[in-house]
Amino acid sequence: MSSTDQAVRPVTGEQYEIRHGTVRAVATEVGAGLREFEVDGIAYLHSFPTHQLPPFGAGTLLAPWPNRVADGRWTLDGEPQQLALTEPARHNAIHGLLRQASWEVVERQETRIELAAWVNAQAGWPVPLRVAVVYEVGADGLTITHTATNVGDRRSPFGVASHPFPRAGNTPTLDCTLTLPAATVLPVDERLLPTGPAEPVDGTDFDFRAGRLLRGVTLDTAFGGCMPDESGLVRHRLLGPDGSGVEVWAEPVFKWVQVFTPEDLGGNGPAVAIEAMTCPPDALNSGVDLIWLEPGESWRGSWGVRPV
Repeated sequence: MSSTDQAVRPVTGEQYEIRHGTVRAVATEVGAGLREFEVDGIAYLHSFPTHQLPPFGAGTLLAPWPNRVADGRWTLDGEPQQLALTEPARHNAIHGLLRQASWEVVERQETRIELAAWVNAQAGWPVPLRVAVVYEVGADGLTITHTATNVGDRRSPFGVASHPFPRAGNTPTLDCTLTLPAATVLPVDERLLPTGPAEPVDGTDFDFRAGRLLRGVTLDTAFGGCMPDESGLVRHRLLGPDGSGVEVWAEPVFKWVQVFTPEDLGGNGPAVAIEAMTCPPDALNSGVDLIWLEPGESWRGSWGVRPV
């Protein structure tokens, strides 16, 4: 068989569609990313073609740490570690070790799929982990559940996030209001690394608790102190002028959220990423809100997306 006769493999690998009535989502083999989510034919995430890499990491799962590690350096129990500098322009390691991994299918049903991958022991990461994610659609939208298990012989830190770009249906992003139940903001330098502890948002332009129109707002910012409501969940919202839109909810362990507003997302114009995170940038060095797993120990946490 000639090369021209062979099927072209999508850049993000196999595409796994799940459905519940008119609720539909698509996850990817490569990176276990979330490529599509729609309800009643209305898209609530910015998507991208299968022949392209996810623009700005759209939908990508970030583990065993989210965001940045300064100079790729950190220390585990007194032992210096050096990660590859996957953000060379800023001399950082960024977004974990699984973005280009091919994840295996553990279980697949019409409404849910579970994918898993190994974080193998390697330079800069000495403890192997087993990481899994379940995408499940239902009448109330999409739920994403992360699991991590320490399969090594020593303790290991862990953090996780995903990188979705929600959209308020057909409303342009700049005409939307963003609401974040976040009480603090993390000051950073030009490399987007923390320069000190998180600071209160009170009286600043970083206070989105009552909602702010995104037109004229530029962010690549980590917010902390994300507070659950009376239901016990943290709820970030992107709403159009009519009050309808999309919600990114998370369990309280997702105490942080990174918000990123690129001027153009893969030719689709302005967009906003709302990334629920378990820990802030450079947590491998600061230790802030790291999850620690003893040998054989597992952790589980969930977040989701739904129209409102």
